[in-house]
Amino acid sequence: MADTIQLLDNRWNDQKAAGLDEPGKLLYRSNLLGSDKRITNYGGGNTSAKVLETDPLTGQPVEVLWVKGSGGDVGTIKLDGFATLYMEKLNSLKSIYKGIYDEDRMVGFLPHCTFNLNGRAASIDTPLHGFVPFRHVDHMHPDAIIAIAASKNSRELTRQIFGDEIGWLPWRRPGFQLGLDLGAYVAANPNSKGVVLESHGLFTWADDAKDCYELTLQIINKAISWFDQQTAGKPAFGGEATNSRSASERRAIAAKLMPEIRGKIGIAERKLGHFDDQPAVLEFVNSNDLRPLAALGTSCPDHFLRTKIRPLVLDFDPEKSNAETIIAALDSALEAYRTDYARYYNDCKHDNSPAMRDPNPVIFLIPGVGMLSFAKDKATARIAAEFYVNAINVMRGASSVSEYQGLPEQEAFDIEYWLLEEAKLQRMPKPKSLAGRIAFVTGGAGGIGRATAERLLGEGACVVLADIDAEALKSTYESFSKRYTSDNVRSVQLNVTDEAGVIASYAEASVEFGGIDLLVSNAGIASSAPIETTELSTWSRNIDILATGYFLVSREAFRLFRRQGIGGNVVFVASKNGLAASPNASAYCAAKAAEIHLARCLALEGADAGIRVNTVNPDAVLRGSKIWNGEWREQRAASSNLQVDELEEHYRKRSMLKLNVFPEDIAEAIYFLASDASAKSTGNIINVDAGNAQSFTR
Repeated sequence: MADTIQLLDNRWNDQKAAGLDEPGKLLYRSNLLGSDKRITNYGGGNTSAKVLETDPLTGQPVEVLWVKGSGGDVGTIKLDGFATLYMEKLNSLKSIYKGIYDEDRMVGFLPHCTFNLNGRAASIDTPLHGFVPFRHVDHMHPDAIIAIAASKNSRELTRQIFGDEIGWLPWRRPGFQLGLDLGAYVAANPNSKGVVLESHGLFTWADDAKDCYELTLQIINKAISWFDQQTAGKPAFGGEATNSRSASERRAIAAKLMPEIRGKIGIAERKLGHFDDQPAVLEFVNSNDLRPLAALGTSCPDHFLRTKIRPLVLDFDPEKSNAETIIAALDSALEAYRTDYARYYNDCKHDNSPAMRDPNPVIFLIPGVGMLSFAKDKATARIAAEFYVNAINVMRGASSVSEYQGLPEQEAFDIEYWLLEEAKLQRMPKPKSLAGRIAFVTGGAGGIGRATAERLLGEGACVVLADIDAEALKSTYESFSKRYTSDNVRSVQLNVTDEAGVIASYAEASVEFGGIDLLVSNAGIASSAPIETTELSTWSRNIDILATGYFLVSREAFRLFRRQGIGGNVVFVASKNGLAASPNASAYCAAKAAEIHLARCLALEGADAGIRVNTVNPDAVLRGSKIWNGEWREQRAASSNLQVDELEEHYRKRSMLKLNVFPEDIAEAIYFLASDASAKSTGNIINVDAGNAQSFTR
């Protein structure tokens, strides 16, 4: 549809497929199709195969439908992501179906058709696959096909592009009746290879897995080529109305704006943000047709379930205005959107509709800047943006050859507030304790920092790892992004004594996640020497990192917290030495004492804004700690007349509880202070030192 679009490649490998059984070929085909967002977006579409299996009850062969289960994603699905149903039982449901108003009841019968006690729930699209009399069926949401399906004259366009090869069916909500419609269409058109569903997507079918895959690609490529021919040389979206800011300016505006939006829409439920300024987005937000097309809303149900029916377009003149201009008008823009969403809900609701959900926008469009998206977690925010890019591609295609049509509000509402959709939402697992929270951890690649980041990630937080050690930072980031996904972790190389670097790192966190909820100030060093041999450079380095560094990262966190207006949380990692004097460590002890008193001051300053500030005091955390890997370990051993390898046991015996302290122990205390379990605590100190009477706070 655009000059840069390329045709889909056939990636089927006969050698790989030769060793697969029919379910294996279905999985292979599904993963290939789902790997390209031009074919279908995350979670969108589904695939199926009708396979002869041995009935565990009779030992006889029986036809079984393998179909993508509810909530799955074809690109990442595994075999256990498919529901399996007896075809005979599925077909028998036709005899008890009472008509269109019986749709929801029919979904309740799908579990009765389950083959081999498969626990994977069958999706609402199961009848659409089951009632098509071909062994392999693909249902995809390609931008090029939905652009046809969302055009005012979609039926005529389908005929013009595909002739008799592909048919067309009018809009109908997915479910049992649409499955019957598909079956009836195939019976009446036995030579047809597929169907375009109005405002929805594409169905294709064949009796061989490879043939089905290649047919799906062939049909999509035919649509892509047709759009390329029709739109060559034509300006998209009515032409350009404004120019983009530079890439750095766009990112800077997003960094300023996202915490403001996050605070205003995240009071009831914390939101995570995502910024997208790819060429397709900029082409749309800079166009003359931005507002009229955006107001029409999305067409495909999979799109608006992720993005809401329509986005919020923010007033911004990139040639005259700045971020503050948007921020000044943000309250009124959000209020207008919420009012319109409430109007949509009240106009369309039924007697048994669920209560109105969050009326805030998911997608924000800014001329000259790009697109912001917000959701309950980073992955959902990112995926919502991906879906709206698909919607942009659809609008581009449809408006260039016809007139784009969004889904009518009542139809959109009936899917958004479908009782079956509500039941699915109610079955979602309870969010983890730090879901929706963003943590900024300095010294994030060291022992305590790494253990803390892991604890917070495990509780659902997104984490920005900040560390001066580039190699350790890279290793830590790679490890966490594999285990907790790249959506949930970012890294930034940071020297906490660099004021400009600190400011830039918070801007980076804001544009990547939307803001910050928690600062864990943990970056540290240690030194040991009698006062008379302590160099000024040693004293200054301790003060710079352990006092000034803590001041700089806290100051920037406070600025961000106040802009968000939804509270905040700071945890200082100080030391037992901040309370208990220690010989031959005056520079270190004084700097740690400064940290503790700074935390007390900040607790006083932040309370009126709901900002909590607390301190954790570790002692003798040797394992995994970078400060204990160098001279500090040797110096502390020498000060106690010990060998280096005797130091850990010495500290264990010295403690009142006769226990060693590990990074995970400190992380647990930090998690407690980061969580709502400590919601009424500020200005406090938790010693995690296995007991040391000298460091008792009272």
